[in-house]
Amino acid sequence: MFEEIRNSDVVQERALLVGVYGPETPRLQAEEYLDELELLTYTAGGKTINKILQNRTHPDPSSYVGSGKLRELKRRTGEQQIDTLIFDDDLSPTQIRNIEKETKTKVLDRSGLILDIFASRAKTAAAKTQVELAQLQYLLPRLTRFWSHLSRQQGGIGTRGPGESQIEMDRRMIDKRIARLKEKLEKLDQQRQTQRKGRSNLTRISLVGYTNAGKSTLMNALTDTKVLAENRLFATLDSTVRQYQVANYDMLLSDTVGFIRKLPHDLIESFKSTLDEVRECDILLHVVDASSRMIEDYIEVVNDTLEDMGVNGKKSLLVFNKVDCIDSQRIKELKRAYSDAVFTSAERGIGLGKLENRIKELVEEDFVTKTMTIPAAKYEGVAFLHRVANILEKKYVGSDIKLTFSIAKPDFMRLQTMLEKIDTPDSVYLNES
Repeated sequence: MFEEIRNSDVVQERALLVGVYGPETPRLQAEEYLDELELLTYTAGGKTINKILQNRTHPDPSSYVGSGKLRELKRRTGEQQIDTLIFDDDLSPTQIRNIEKETKTKVLDRSGLILDIFASRAKTAAAKTQVELAQLQYLLPRLTRFWSHLSRQQGGIGTRGPGESQIEMDRRMIDKRIARLKEKLEKLDQQRQTQRKGRSNLTRISLVGYTNAGKSTLMNALTDTKVLAENRLFATLDSTVRQYQVANYDMLLSDTVGFIRKLPHDLIESFKSTLDEVRECDILLHVVDASSRMIEDYIEVVNDTLEDMGVNGKKSLLVFNKVDCIDSQRIKELKRAYSDAVFTSAERGIGLGKLENRIKELVEEDFVTKTMTIPAAKYEGVAFLHRVANILEKKYVGSDIKLTFSIAKPDFMRLQTMLEKIDTPDSVYLNES
């Protein structure tokens, strides 16, 4: 399904994927979940050899799949030379221990796989710190693993990040490390808050969406920048903020880490400072992969994650990306189902004009109409208004200029700050209308 890594120095781990279906998860949906798990495995550098689905009302508390299926997994791992068993749900420490003991094979659950991908993607000090914290919190109840002797030099899926030394640490040492990482993140968070205060007068827009929906590609298309955009999950971990202008309006556009089904709670908590860009934005652009078979599920996952983060009541716009990958009939169906959405292809530049018009409309919803008389000595303020506001009326009153204009609230705050900084004895007369 996915292109193999073509590098003679890289040995792909052979993975067997395991999931369950039942009353709460129909088989077709479970199959799609395993397809996503396969993409996660590929992103982590593994190769899926086979996939197994089991029909169960509830996962077995001791082995997830039950004794009969566990014996089958043992047989398959030997016959197909499997290096790693990867389960689509989170496993308890007991389940992991029992499966590893029976199959003599490394076992990863969904959260462990996602954390491993984050470890391989983390580049900045903030991202590395956040990922290590999440991994250590995930690792604490899972210290007794028969494969814990694997060294960091050996590598492999699930062994990146904190590495061998943390796996062998006792709880007391890990607790101390977690405390130090939290202190470091608090300092980094303070730095981010200072940076955000410096741009608090600008309208802020955040791109959110299920991972691999094309957020970074869309950001590149809108801002003419070169943010990393790959056809892999979680290409972006750190928030990237760029200046953005629509019509005469100066704004900031941020690209954040993508969401995914069952995103580990520890990961959400450790990435709090990164996700603050979403919490503090004025407008959300919810980017959706129009070519996906699970659009409704993905939209629900993103909305639920935003709710868990406490992001409620913000203005948002659904943006269906990758419309070049679907036929016209499917586009018509989506437009009927999501009449307020915008349809784009960031890769091919389709629909970007319509998107920017909708962004302009959303920005102008928060506009206020003001009348000000500005002294000639503060003409810098007049020039600023001509750049960012809609001038409704302009009159000269002696050497002063009387303006009636419509302006975004953040821009009006910038105007007030600007006028206060201009050293002149003249007065500025302000009347709201």
